Amino acid sequence: MSSKPPSSNSVVHARRIVQQLRVEASFERIKVSKACADLMNYCMENARNDPLLMGLPASDNPFKDKKPCTIL
Repeated sequence: MSSKPPSSNSVVHARRIVQQLRVEASFERIKVSKACADLMNYCMENARNDPLLMGLPASDNPFKDKKPCTIL
């Protein structure tokens, strides 16, 4: 085994890792089933405002052609 003392760089790195682990351990956690239920409720409540689900009115669609294309 190595008999040299750990470098200050590795000690600083280890302290940063421990600090990050402490921060992550202090997060409030909720059950996945509750998170899923909350997400489903949010999606259902806001579905009527979602243009991907409901589409855009022709008057509000900036990508709709202003003039019809005709082939002669």
